[in-house]
Amino acid sequence: MPEHGQVAKTAIAYHEKYAQLDLGPGHPYRGDRFPNSWAFFKRMGLLDRPEVIVVEPEPAGREDLLRIHDEDYVGLIFRLSGECRPYDWETPCSPEILEAVLLITGGALAVGSKVVEGEVEKGVAIGGGFHHAGRNYGGGFCLFNDVAILAEFLKDRYGLDRIMIIDHDVHAGNGTSDIFYADPTVLFVSIHQDPRTLYPGTGFVHQIGSGPGRGFNVNVPLPPGTGDESYMRVLQEIVGPLAEEFRPQIIISNGGSDPHFMDALGGLCITARGFHAITSFITHLADRVCNGRYVLMPGSGYNPSVLPMCWYALVAGAMRLGPEGIEEPRRPPEEGEHVRRRVEKVISEVKEALSPFWKCFRA
Repeated sequence: MPEHGQVAKTAIAYHEKYAQLDLGPGHPYRGDRFPNSWAFFKRMGLLDRPEVIVVEPEPAGREDLLRIHDEDYVGLIFRLSGECRPYDWETPCSPEILEAVLLITGGALAVGSKVVEGEVEKGVAIGGGFHHAGRNYGGGFCLFNDVAILAEFLKDRYGLDRIMIIDHDVHAGNGTSDIFYADPTVLFVSIHQDPRTLYPGTGFVHQIGSGPGRGFNVNVPLPPGTGDESYMRVLQEIVGPLAEEFRPQIIISNGGSDPHFMDALGGLCITARGFHAITSFITHLADRVCNGRYVLMPGSGYNPSVLPMCWYALVAGAMRLGPEGIEEPRRPPEEGEHVRRRVEKVISEVKEALSPFWKCFRA
């Protein structure tokens, strides 16, 4: 957290080759998300701010991937990429895609290092958040799990042993969950649409971790139609108390624009200003619990007309900038009373499931 009168520095990782992460014509994940968002950042004056440091990353190496992924799986992805063969029907591989994924992962490692070393307060890893990849599997547009790789890198390189990951993508972070399911050094919280209604079909309240990691894997499945008000209640009643008790040394969050009410692949109803509120909350939480150290990884989203604005909103909130200029192309739907009641029930269920492990949820 900056001293009085100081402006906190933010490192933003970006490379023009990120655009190579294009999964093909007709696929919802297109590479133009990167230059379009970068251009929007420029129009909003973000990149001209004196506190912003733009980092052009080096690609992550095999040794970084092997911190998390099995050697056979890494070899498989490199082989498929060299042969331009898909991992599965929705996750293609090619040399260009692999290069982009390694650069995006390298960007996360670069800004994470700067945050922990105190060179900057905040890090933004544009394009990050490949949370569906596990130790020996990929899918859901994800080949390697850069979120988990960053966390393990920070543990290995800097000796961190209390890392909090907040996954605010519309889909449950099944890969990240699986990787850290028995690990009490990583508190993983995934806030997502009810997995009975959306890929990947997992991420239920009762999935709380195993062995020494019981209580450190938190799932908050929200009903379709959840809007800003209920989402903020989840942050205030679940995420905030957990962070205050866990006292992480750094917070990592991942999630792009796919919880937006106009997104094609999800059913939540978050607004662009809602995204700003989400990362503003996390930033102020980081101020209280870990000296402001926070890495944001915004990468998802499947409506190109709102994605750049939503990514900007996420970054602006993390940087303590105001919401000016963040506007919706049309009026969002109102959150129904039945949705609010369902969210209240989910919050109660989560607290009950976690109460044996966290004092903050005990009556």
